[in-house]
Amino acid sequence: MSAIVVQGLGKKFGGTDVLRDIDLEIRDGEFLVLVGPSGCGKSTLLRLLAGLDSATSGQILLDGVDISARPPRERNFSLIFQNYALFPHLTVRDNILFGMKMRGEPKAQFPQRVEKVAGLLQLQALLDRKPAQLSGGQRQRVAMARAIVREPALFLMDEPLSNLDAKLRGEVRDGIMALHHTLKTSTVYVTHDQIEAMTMADRIAVLNDGRLQQTGTPEALYRQPANMFVAGFIGTPAMNILRLPVHDQQVWLMGQSIARLPDYGEDAVFFGIRPEHLTEHPQEPGAALRGRVLRRELHGAEYLITLDTPAGRVQYRRENRGAVAAVGQDLTLSFSSRDSYLFAVSSQRNLLQEQ
Repeated sequence: MSAIVVQGLGKKFGGTDVLRDIDLEIRDGEFLVLVGPSGCGKSTLLRLLAGLDSATSGQILLDGVDISARPPRERNFSLIFQNYALFPHLTVRDNILFGMKMRGEPKAQFPQRVEKVAGLLQLQALLDRKPAQLSGGQRQRVAMARAIVREPALFLMDEPLSNLDAKLRGEVRDGIMALHHTLKTSTVYVTHDQIEAMTMADRIAVLNDGRLQQTGTPEALYRQPANMFVAGFIGTPAMNILRLPVHDQQVWLMGQSIARLPDYGEDAVFFGIRPEHLTEHPQEPGAALRGRVLRRELHGAEYLITLDTPAGRVQYRRENRGAVAAVGQDLTLSFSSRDSYLFAVSSQRNLLQEQ
């Protein structure tokens, strides 16, 4: 196991900042997930770690040694691509061994290493087949086997499940996690799917517009988002965000004061509440949203209801049990202040986290 530290890492393409001042630690044996919208810099950061691209600024330290200028073959990191990158003319066995052969490793080790990794990934019966004879999930396991066989210090996975259907994604995801718990090798996993991130990660690093927004456990990011972007990105369905006026140091919602901000100098604030934290049962005085039902979506055990209120549209998640409000019906939703968030309009930082 090794500790990898990224310090002030930046990358420009044609004068455009793709990554800016990234500081990040990848801890021994952890499963770190990079999330963010398309184009935020996730894959670029992965390529810099792998050595496929060079950084414009900053350092990558492996056990305290700067490896920023080292070529990929000298980093002992394994990269698993989105498209598997298997050689179609080679058997599964030869695909797995390809990297070992290119590095000139002793041939005497080949049978034992292949047998070990094939057993881990249940590939024993497929070793003499070629990629065209495999399913998508089997090809992904071969790509993982090729990465594992070199016994790397770090796994780098670039959206490895994106080409699989929903059922197979779940199966391969479970396989990746079982493998991680067995090998305990540090892993950086890139995805745009925050559900994957929440279910797989020891810690999540959220990127947006080339900047690191927040790093923490899934629970910490869900409960204590550092800013409005993280609040809106983490959680499904997304957090409701409403712009509310601030008068006399009070935050007003539909004519009622719901919070006091004595040190806040702006005349408006963004109010956040998650759909699962709204209820039809009264909570606190003034903590209510009244409006008309625009849409209701049945998600099996739950309904997702969209409500049009004077403050803006909100979504509300409730159990599929008992009478459910119909489209066009008026509805009052309540919440607890401990479940609400306030974000500054100018900086979008979480104001309540600072109190």
